[in-house]
Amino acid sequence: MGEEDPQLEEEVQRVLDAIDELGSPDVPAAERAKRLTQLLDEWPDAHSRVRAMRQAAMKELQDGGLSLRAISAETGVSFGRVREIIQGVTKRTKEKGGTSQGEAS
Repeated sequence: MGEEDPQLEEEVQRVLDAIDELGSPDVPAAERAKRLTQLLDEWPDAHSRVRAMRQAAMKELQDGGLSLRAISAETGVSFGRVREIIQGVTKRTKEKGGTSQGEAS
């Protein structure tokens, strides 16, 4: 994998911390339940957006001249999975035996 970027790690950690805060025991249980329900309601769309952004970033690397192996080395994602992500193969399409021309999980 390429060198770790402390700023990137910090960004990801902030997102994870924000999720943890939604379930903070310092917040009344009813409010926690409401917050977490809202997050779960929004999660499928957010997950799809994140997958699409990852696919676009990997396609951009490939279009910029990197091989699938180089993308794999840079991102820490296996060569085979990089290929699937760029092609739009999701776990769901793999189970059905097809490919999707959209996002990849």
